[in-house]
Parts: sequence; C-alpha cells; structure tokens
Amino acid sequence: MDFTVKHSLPGRIRICYNKKKISKRQAALAYSLLSVQDGMTDVSVNYTTGSFLIYYDTKQLSEKHIKAYFMALSDKYLNNQEMLEAVEEPQEQESLLFDLALMTAMHYFKMILPLPVRMILRVWSLGPRILNGIEHLANGEVFHSEVLDATAISMALLTGDTKTASNINFLLNIGDTIEEFTKKKSYSDLADRLISQNDQVQLIGRGSNGEQTEKAVPLSMIKKGDIVAVRTGSIIPVDGEILNGEALVNQATITGEPLAVEKRKGSSVFAGTIVQEGEIFVEARETGNQTKVQNILQMIDNSQSLKVSSQVRSENLANQLVKYNFLLSLATFLITGNMTKVMATLMVDYSCAMKLAAPIAVLSAMKEAAGHGIIVKGGKFLENASVADTVVFDKTGTLTHASPKLAEIHTYCGRTEDEVLAIAACLEEHFAHPIATAIVKAATERGILHPEEHAKVEYIVAHGIATELHDKKLLIGSRHFIFEDENCEQPSDLKQVQKEALENGMSLLYLAEEKKLIGIFAINDPVRKNAVKVIKALHDSGIKNCVMITGDDEGAAKNAARLTKVEHYISRALPEDKVRYIEEQKKLGHKVIMIGDGINDAPALAAADTGIAMGDCADITGETADIVLSAEDGLLGLYKTRVLGSLLMDKIDSNNRKIVAVNTSLMFLGLFGFISPSLAALLHNASTIAFSVKSMQPLLGED
Repeated sequence: MDFTVKHSLPGRIRICYNKKKISKRQAALAYSLLSVQDGMTDVSVNYTTGSFLIYYDTKQLSEKHIKAYFMALSDKYLNNQEMLEAVEEPQEQESLLFDLALMTAMHYFKMILPLPVRMILRVWSLGPRILNGIEHLANGEVFHSEVLDATAISMALLTGDTKTASNINFLLNIGDTIEEFTKKKSYSDLADRLISQNDQVQLIGRGSNGEQTEKAVPLSMIKKGDIVAVRTGSIIPVDGEILNGEALVNQATITGEPLAVEKRKGSSVFAGTIVQEGEIFVEARETGNQTKVQNILQMIDNSQSLKVSSQVRSENLANQLVKYNFLLSLATFLITGNMTKVMATLMVDYSCAMKLAAPIAVLSAMKEAAGHGIIVKGGKFLENASVADTVVFDKTGTLTHASPKLAEIHTYCGRTEDEVLAIAACLEEHFAHPIATAIVKAATERGILHPEEHAKVEYIVAHGIATELHDKKLLIGSRHFIFEDENCEQPSDLKQVQKEALENGMSLLYLAEEKKLIGIFAINDPVRKNAVKVIKALHDSGIKNCVMITGDDEGAAKNAARLTKVEHYISRALPEDKVRYIEEQKKLGHKVIMIGDGINDAPALAAADTGIAMGDCADITGETADIVLSAEDGLLGLYKTRVLGSLLMDKIDSNNRKIVAVNTSLMFLGLFGFISPSLAALLHNASTIAFSVKSMQPLLGED
C-alpha cells in the first residue's frame, strides 16, 4: 500500500496512506505492529483516514527507519485475514473538552514542580514550535504565521521570561487543537451528510423456479458475496470480481488513467469506476457502504483543491499581510525598545483566521447544500454557479418531468400493442432514462411479461439500442437513428403520426425489426410544475440567457419551450452539438451552466463552467457533473445552488473584512501596551475560533 510523508521533524513524523484505501481494521493492525517496535515512543492513528502520527527516539531510529517499517507492512500483513481478525475494529473516541482539559491540567501541573524541573519542561515543550518556525525559514517561507509564533516565543526566552513563553505556547496549542477539531468536524459533518444519501444497485438473485432475477435495492443492503449487475453508463458500486460479461471500464477515479480498460470474466473491478460500455456481473468483495465511504472521503479531499476565488484571495492576502506584522514589530522595537510590546504585536496575525474561516465556510456550505439534496463536488462550482449568466437545459428529464408516460402505441407488420411493448420493455429496462422508464412502467401496468431472450444489448449514445432476438436484428431509438442511420422502411402513415405528435407535444420512440418498423411509441412528456417559476427566478437573479437543447423533433422542442417560457431552443441536437454551443458561448465571454440527466449530456456537462445533473440521472452523468441535484427538488435545486453560491462568496468577503479590522485593533492595543503578549495570544485565538464558528452557520437557514 502506498503512503506519503505529510510532515516530518526530528523525532516526529506524520504518514498517510494514499487515497485512503485502508480500512479501520487495517489501520488498527498497522498500529499494533508499529507500536511494539523498539524506538517508537508514541503512535497515534486516525482510523478513518489512515493517518499516523509517530514520535520516535532519534538515537535509535531515523525517518528512513520509519519509512522502512511502513514499506515492510505492505499487503503481506495488511491483507492477511488471520491477522486482521485478531484485532478489533476500533471505535474512535474524540472529545474536544477532554483534550482541552488534559492540556490545561498538564500546563498548570508544571507550575507546582520544583523550579529547575519546571524550567526544563517549559523549554522542552517550546522546542517543537521553534523548530517548526526554523523549518519554514529553511524552506524560504520567511513571512509565515509559524515564523511569527516562533519569533515571539524565542524573544521571550532570550529575555529570560520563560513564563510568558510557556503561556504563549500553551494558548497557541489550545488554539491549534480547537482549530483542528473545528475543521475536522466540518469535514466529518459533510461526509456524514453525503454518506446518508440512498444509492440503488441492481442485485442478482434466483426466483422460486430457479430463474435469474434482478431487482433494485439500496447499496447499504449489499453484502460480501452478493452479485450485482452493472451496465453502460453506471458506476460500479462495489469492489469485486467479474463473474460474467465484459465491459470497457473507466478507472480514472482510482488510477488516473484517462482511457477505459477492457474487463472480462475473472477481472477485478473497483467501486467508483464507470462502465463506459458493456455489461458485467460482479461478485462483491467489499460491502457497498465501505467502498462508498472511501469514495466520498476522496471526493471531499479533491474538493479542497477546487477553491473558490474568494478563498484563494483570502490565503494570498493572509500571506501578504505577515510581512506587515514584522514591520510593525520592528517599528515598535525601534520606537519603544519595549520587548513586551514587540511580542504583543507578534502574537497577532491575519493568517490563522483567514486560512481557517474560508475553507470551513466552503465545507459548511457544501454540507448545507447536501441537506437540501444538492451534492457539490467543490466550492469552486458554487462560485461558478453564482456568477453564471447563461443556463443550457436538456429537455427530457430536466425541463420535462422525470416520469413521462406512454400515451399511444402505433403498430405495424401485423404486430399487436402488447407484443411491441414487451419487446421494447425488454430492451429499455437495461438503461436509466426517463423514456426507458416510461416504456417499462407501461408494460408492468399492463401485466406484460418481457423475459430476457435477446442477445447482448448495444447502447448507441444519443441514438438508441441495437440487439438481436431470435436471430433477427432489433433497433429502438430516435427517428434519426431508425430512418437515417439504419435506413429502415417508412410506413405510409408515418408523417401523419409525426404531425399528431407535433401538435400534442409528444416525443416518439421507434422500434424496428429487420429494417422494418413494427412499432411507434408516443410519449407524453409533461413539463415540470415548477419549471416556469424557476426560470423566472433565475432571470431575476441575473441569468440573461436560458436555452433548451434537445435531440427531440422540432414540435416537441417548440412545445416544451413554449410551456416553460424558455426564450431559445435548439432541436434535433446531437451530443456534439450541445458541446459546440457551450464552447461558442464561453468564447463570447459567457459563464455557462449546463443541466441534464442522460448519458448523452455528459460531454456537455464537462464542457460547461458548471455541469449540473438531475438526481435521477445516469451514473456516468452524475460522475461527470460538478453538482448533482436531488430527484425531489428537481429544478428548484438549481436556483438554490445559485443563491447558496452567492451567499457563500458574501460570507467569505465579509469575514475577511472583519478579520482585518479585529486583528489590526489587537495589534495596536499591544503596541500601546493595553494588552500583554499572553492576552494578545488569547484574544487572537478567541477571534479566530469565533470566525470559524460563524463560518459554520447555515446560509439558507436550518435544514
């Protein structure tokens, strides 16, 4: 298992396993094996993330030895089932109050010790913080908050004031502990909120007559040994082995490889990867919940690199202002010569609050969004949504309802309605799309059985489905696919059927066998009830252009645009047409949101500044999107996302102004001698914590 050294000082090192692909039980086993090694003075572990903090005796061990221990652990030990079963899965007990109480007790316990012992312990406890400051200096980071802290403590020691140095260090440690707890709580709150989302997977079983069955169940119900079916466009929900089938699997989320890899019977597959094309049946090795937690933690980690511009400005401003701390301290020394006042000005900086409050505000906004059924993959996308001026909508399943209904069936070549519906349902049940759902639901309501007798199904993006049944080629899909791409025969009443559908705003799905049309399905695709309201609200919030792009015919597109009050629309569009339009708008300087739900929308979502997927979208669409809305809220989630992004930007900018005002006031209070260095440190940390807590407050209100 790969690991990374996150931080290292003589006698102290923090090591994390990469991509958090380590279970709590494996972390506990690693802890047990490491803690008994000679020279290890203390080992602590975060079981959720696989992060180890190790203190060691530098006379016996070096950083090289510690790395060697982790290399030796490898898969030989951490995947040994007997050893894993010998350790209990840990339950982390984290208590902020306990940690603070222990730190306070230790600090004041030193005061009752004999003076020589007390002095030694004080100086010893200051070492790590001074070394940390020296390390930043060695790395060329002269104007860093850690250097400020180390300078203030060193000055107190040089003047013989070990008590002040110890008090400052104690208050800084208290502040660090509270800040770490606050950030970790924001992180875990967001993870808990996302983990509670309910995912559905296709579980394979056996019926009473021995026939294979397939049903949708929550991911949480999947156990080791269960078999799940995964098809084109779906995310593989478990780590496991392919028992049957073959597919091209995109493993970019795990390996970073951009190209899909061919997988067949006997191949291993991993949760979070995507079936780009094909169908596989996977036996689960790891339970769905375990793998989902890992993917979510990875997503949150990735989101931290997708910073909003206000957050980046906060960090840059904080770094720039450190130099002014030093200049003010130098001016204080030159003017007053008073070391106490110099230390007081050094104890206050802008960096802590700015660098902590902004990411906490972003994490909290992402958590709040999740509470409203909006999954945001990075604060950057909230900001992009708030400044966008153009929204591009898909039609079916986005502007129209996610549950369209089958209205009419036209049959040909002597086929009955039940016959063509059974064939269509058998083909469409493999794919997640509103039109497919309407066909399958209609067959179920009519009590029509549709046993799977066809050959392997081929899904042709934005066109339709092709397969064979009883050695005859079957096609189902759009007018363009059936009549232009496949050159199927056109019945005499085709234009009349299309005209009626045009007048009634219906979508048509065509079914052909051996180049002959055997059925046309007229789908009533009603617009969402809140579509008009949401589009008006978007315009009121600053959106200038609302555009609908659909693969449907002119009539269905025109009717949907009229009912939803969308000003512009493009019909009969292919996926590449959507991408081309978005790229053209971006070249003109527009900030574009794309919102859709189908597999064919994925390229357009990737091309937009912000790609938003509806909650009942195909897995590959949700994976490509930057934001995923809940099925319940539908389009209303789009407006909420925009408002939430605007409020987040306002909060970060407001916090920055207040942080500068408060900390500047504290600096001048120290400069004029109104507060001591210890009190300056206390007030500085208190204000940092206050801004952090304020950043955690809801933006839209309580869930």
